[in-house]
Amino acid sequence: MSYERLSTGFAGLDHVLGRFLPGDNAVWQYSDFSEYLALVRAFAGAALDDGVEVSYVRFGSNPVLLDSKVRIFELEANNFESFASQINRLLLGNGTGGAYVFDPLSELKSSWLSDLSIANVFHVTSQRLFELNAVSVFGLEKSAHTNPALNKILDSAQVVCDVFGIGDECRINPLKLWLRKTPGPVNLAGEAVETPTVVDPAGLDGWNSLIEESKRLLAAGETGEANRDLLIETTMGSEGNLVELAKRNMTLGDAVKIAEREIGSGPIGGKSVGVLVARSILEHTGRFEGKMEAHDSYFLGSDLFFEYIIANDLWQLWSEQKTPTSYFPVGAQLNAALKNGTFPPSVRAKFSQMLEYFDGAPIIVRSSSLLEDNFGNAFAGKYESVFCTNQGSRESQLKELEDAIRTVYASVMGDEALVYRLNRGLDQSPEQMSILVQRVSGARHGDLFFPHAAGVGNSSNIYVWDATLDPQAGLMRLVFGLGTRAVDRTLSDYPKLVALDKPELPVDVRDPSSHSQRYVDVLDLQNSKLSTIALNTLIDTPIDADWRLFASVDHPTVMRLRHAGRKLNQTPKVLDFKGLLEGTDFAETICEMLATLANAYDYPVDTEFTVNIDAEGVPLINLVQCRPLQTKGLGSRVQMPKDPKDVLIKQRGNFMGGNVRMPIEYAVIVRPEAYLQLSTQQRYSVARGIGRLNRALSDTSFMIAGPGRWGTTTPSLGVPSHFTELNNAGVLAEFTYPKGNFRPELSQGSHFFQEIVEQGMFYLALFTESRDVVFDIEKITDLPNHLVDVEPGLASLADVLHVAKLDGQVLYSDIATQQVICCS
Repeated sequence: MSYERLSTGFAGLDHVLGRFLPGDNAVWQYSDFSEYLALVRAFAGAALDDGVEVSYVRFGSNPVLLDSKVRIFELEANNFESFASQINRLLLGNGTGGAYVFDPLSELKSSWLSDLSIANVFHVTSQRLFELNAVSVFGLEKSAHTNPALNKILDSAQVVCDVFGIGDECRINPLKLWLRKTPGPVNLAGEAVETPTVVDPAGLDGWNSLIEESKRLLAAGETGEANRDLLIETTMGSEGNLVELAKRNMTLGDAVKIAEREIGSGPIGGKSVGVLVARSILEHTGRFEGKMEAHDSYFLGSDLFFEYIIANDLWQLWSEQKTPTSYFPVGAQLNAALKNGTFPPSVRAKFSQMLEYFDGAPIIVRSSSLLEDNFGNAFAGKYESVFCTNQGSRESQLKELEDAIRTVYASVMGDEALVYRLNRGLDQSPEQMSILVQRVSGARHGDLFFPHAAGVGNSSNIYVWDATLDPQAGLMRLVFGLGTRAVDRTLSDYPKLVALDKPELPVDVRDPSSHSQRYVDVLDLQNSKLSTIALNTLIDTPIDADWRLFASVDHPTVMRLRHAGRKLNQTPKVLDFKGLLEGTDFAETICEMLATLANAYDYPVDTEFTVNIDAEGVPLINLVQCRPLQTKGLGSRVQMPKDPKDVLIKQRGNFMGGNVRMPIEYAVIVRPEAYLQLSTQQRYSVARGIGRLNRALSDTSFMIAGPGRWGTTTPSLGVPSHFTELNNAGVLAEFTYPKGNFRPELSQGSHFFQEIVEQGMFYLALFTESRDVVFDIEKITDLPNHLVDVEPGLASLADVLHVAKLDGQVLYSDIATQQVICCS
């Protein structure tokens, strides 16, 4: 129904206030709930008398405001995003016009503990109501909210009035009237009156009140378990395995320290929770005292993420992106917009205070979304992390930090993250980006900053390359310098792979120098950037540690150079970490840490860590990440074929995927000899072609095999396919091709590895030059090539890509005997 103005429910008040205009969002600030109750009932009654539809949005525990004569919508106010989205859908469904009454916003305070979120939900809701020309009434309890929240609500509302008393004693003090002259205090008859002089103290919001109360309990020597649990639930979530682990291992003092390091409010996200819980478990045992570096981080709460979205007028785009037709196109718009937003002055001031604390020390700004690093979803490599060298003036430091935060925020809407969430059924799940700001572990060496070593540790060794290894002892992927080279398999050299039960056992003994780390990632403080430098420019320079812990003389290279008559200006060395692994208790300590965490989690774990050697030569470990290692389990043991025929593949070890019996309908082979002849650009075309085959064969059981590494960004090392171009394959195989120096990389701990495990794919590393390995590629390439039948547009790649239809081939694997065979 069309109308111009709605009555407040009181004729005299209407005369003074000019009634409610279409689009008005009115806020009544009351001292007693009965004051608000009387005003909204009068408003709703008048609207119904005028034939206006009234909707009551109920979400609080307060007495019911309106009876069944109005439309009542009961909503769950679990968190900002879900609540704001529910209201948005409700308003759009109702259409233009109408009158709305809301339970008091102050009802959200006890459960959300965040005035910022309350102000934000009012802001986005009032905007939508204004656009719909609806009239709404909200309530706020006086002295229950902080001044910044009240100011934001005042800015967003069209009408704001203080209320004193009820009935004949009721007095209204208008503080804001949009497009109308604001009168002085009046009674309900519209007569001018005086109001009592009341100074409402600016209250602490629920979150800060909880922190202050907890600090008083600590000072009194009390354990404060109820406060501890509430602090943990507010920062880490109200339920789940990690939350229970936190409650079992953290004290009230631990929880207060976390809360005092949070900027904003709300959950701090999966990555932050993971590392804090893991460290608390290790510290709780008392077995690692003197072996761990202290944790030093700040946390940007999830409420800050939405504050940024709302401050940059992106909320409506954010809401629209959830729809199927807008998921990718609007996601791309948001990705671009989030990179270019601005932060409110109050937030920038808190960032500056944090930078003062770090005082020029390098920091890393890491994603810590609500879904990340939890049981079921790792999001490995899907969201960004950005190093900040934190040098120069405070203003330049602040700009560097804000740019890093924008990059991380924008990665929520990055292509890889969107595809990942869609593929895992998370496209409609609430996702908020919290941020973990960590002091970078390491030390300054000249103009460079780096730790002595870093790595990834898994409590289960899913790859076993030797029959004597114990899969439950764990495995480590170790690098010198920053850990970026440990988590990324796209680089141009090889991390050190260490079986923790036999650290001295190499993966490949033939030529350790050619398959070792040759480059080091460091922070270049002079040029304020992450840099990669050649190892030989760094080795034997002062690093406040004995180089023999990390590097040994490369005797095979020395012999080759001497036989060739070459003069040695510098003794060649290879990063084998022999001194660290065999001369200290480092490997034993990591193994014990992983076992302790896996036992506490009752689940395999995947960790990231750094290592720094102290003045006494002791390795100090800094655990910087811990998450459940997503595995599908070993499965039931299968009967291996006793008399295999037409064997395509046969070997022991170097596979993962558990016990399987998997029929293979198609084999997709990258012909190594043809691939070797291609230019770099042509190799990328092959990778995209494989992506098209991956989609075309998605309803079949198929194997993809290629030379060297899958997922590399260096085509000279393998095929640069993205994981999304391989994810439908049942089996993914890498094989050696010595002519092109193509070799598989056992990449346990890398982001690519995490995706293979989460997808439940079976992986094979085929070192074909070994006498114990059978890979009869000719059996496949001698079969007719069905490439064009499967994907007609790939005819130009027929010399490189071979798609064979197999007849009765089945892949078998047995974990106990470490056998794998593909045969008919």
